[in-house]
Amino acid sequence: MTIDISTPAMLFPAISLLLLAYTNRFLTLASLIRHFDKGEDNESTQAQIKNLRKRIHYIKRMQETGVFSFFLCVLSMLAIYLSYQLAGNWLFAASLVFLLYSLWQSVLEIRISLDALDVHLQGMDLGKTKK
Repeated sequence: MTIDISTPAMLFPAISLLLLAYTNRFLTLASLIRHFDKGEDNESTQAQIKNLRKRIHYIKRMQETGVFSFFLCVLSMLAIYLSYQLAGNWLFAASLVFLLYSLWQSVLEIRISLDALDVHLQGMDLGKTKK
């Protein structure tokens, strides 16, 4: 299969927006961590801290693989521009694989985020039963 230089170029806006969304997730999580109450130390707090560590780890991997996908996409365009069609095709395919991996990491991070909300809601339920 032969692709032209515009095929990898179509991924530029998608990858850029994806990286922006990942950065927003990271910044929101960083803000949450910075404003976390250090005085509270109970089972719920420990579960939340564990959850936040996992989420930061996933977001880091999402960003790394997203950037690497973008890098491979640029290399693919360069290879096609320099008439290395086969190399350009393989680089583009690799770019798509890393993009898929990045999206999968995003799904996993969303699932962990939902677990965090469950932990928070359980903490709220415990507070109601104590009153």
